[in-house]
Amino acid sequence: MTFKQTPKKDWYSILGADPSADVADLRQKYQKLILMYHPDKQSTDLPAGVAKEYIQKFIEIDQAWKILGNEETKKEYDLQRHDDELQNMGPVDAQVYLEEMSWNEDDRSFSLNCRCGGKYTISKDEAEEVNLISCDTCSLIIELLNYS
Repeated sequence: MTFKQTPKKDWYSILGADPSADVADLRQKYQKLILMYHPDKQSTDLPAGVAKEYIQKFIEIDQAWKILGNEETKKEYDLQRHDDELQNMGPVDAQVYLEEMSWNEDDRSFSLNCRCGGKYTISKDEAEEVNLISCDTCSLIIELLNYS
């Protein structure tokens, strides 16, 4: 199961969770909310508009769990969120090919020195999915290019 859409909804906020939450914490929040908004748990005398809102909320909670409850889709969603955050931070300072970065065998990552003295660092796995990297010290961003 892969998750390829651009995140338009903040699935973490739908569950009332922090993006650093682990799956167990996400599951707990999901279970609490899903019971609260489950159509079978609602009073029969709810106004039609409120009942419809609860059903929509129930569907959103279920969608959030389908993405965040699976390690693979959660990782993809988190990478897309990070990429979107970087794009919203500002312009790209430079374009760099992965081959131009230094390989560090100890932590299995690529790195490049920033002009501020900090580093741009990306793991081998992330390099396949992410195209923007932020400096660990300043706000500069580089774009990771692939040879075609």
